[in-house]
Amino acid sequence: MADTGRKVVIAMSGGVDSSVAAALLVQQGYDVTGMMLRLWSEEGTAGDNRCCTPDAMAQARRIAALIGIPFYALDARDLFRHEVVDPFIQEYVRGVTPNPCLLCNCKVRWGFLLDHARAMGADYLATGHYARIRRTTEGSVELLKGLDERKDQSYVLSVLNQNQLRHTLYPLGEMTKPEVRQLARDFNLPVAERPESQDLCFLADGDYRRFLRDQAPGQVVPGPIVNAQGIVLGEHQGLANYTIGQRKGLGVPSLTPLYVIGKDLATNTLRVGAVTDLGGRFLTANQMNWVSGQTPDVSLRVTVKIRYKAVELPAWVHLMDGDRARVELDTPARDITPGQRAVFYQGDVCLGGGTIE
Repeated sequence: MADTGRKVVIAMSGGVDSSVAAALLVQQGYDVTGMMLRLWSEEGTAGDNRCCTPDAMAQARRIAALIGIPFYALDARDLFRHEVVDPFIQEYVRGVTPNPCLLCNCKVRWGFLLDHARAMGADYLATGHYARIRRTTEGSVELLKGLDERKDQSYVLSVLNQNQLRHTLYPLGEMTKPEVRQLARDFNLPVAERPESQDLCFLADGDYRRFLRDQAPGQVVPGPIVNAQGIVLGEHQGLANYTIGQRKGLGVPSLTPLYVIGKDLATNTLRVGAVTDLGGRFLTANQMNWVSGQTPDVSLRVTVKIRYKAVELPAWVHLMDGDRARVELDTPARDITPGQRAVFYQGDVCLGGGTIE
């Protein structure tokens, strides 16, 4: 049930999810304010960040007017460049494959935007994410998967802490995407059929390889491609252009399919091999975040996602010194990729996770 009259800032994007979330909050009796972040985009493409195009800004403003709430835009371009885009470039140049959405959630949405919302007197920040929050009798909060497993976004929210989640609402957590689109029609919102954006928001053309060439000139340089025996098979066009498990675009003739199985940054070498050379049963993760705020003192039986859209795999998590953990999978996984996040679950509860080393 809604806490009638409590102030909520809803992060709006002009899309169907945040628009329906805003309308639901108004219907439930909250005092709602809509806010949209202006995020960095490439020079010469101002306004073309996919999260805040001029069209999306106009649409969000129109939705706010239709449901009768105030709407503001906040400039977070410099922060977004510093906290999200620069690390994205640095990690790719370092030979790993980051997920910038996690950084954005941690530093920008539940950093800058939540702080702004709280400073203006709001009790909660709400978003259109498909996830749920459960408040326990002890006063802590748990992060749960969204009811619609096909849309569940708890993976990208696994970086949040107790304080952030205590001041968060996910109005769509108990709904499926078709139900949300139907609500948009019921609310007479002109976004019911609006398509979803899939690409990284700050890429003007969706091509991260071109983006890296432009943003890190001289850092992405050719080097040798070698097989498992160390034999040079060809030349790669920069380690940042390849991901673990990649098969297409290697430019190496072979009678059997070859896959990227590793990168050696020190020698600028790309290692390729057969599909049987991919993956394994073990990974190490660092920069651990436990949603509960409590680091477990024993090994945990969990399921783990090693990418946002990956299938959950049964595993053990063994705690190591500092903020690190060793993950032992029951069965080998092909696409264990440094820079991605390993996120742990027990049933519907998202325990947190760490960055794969």
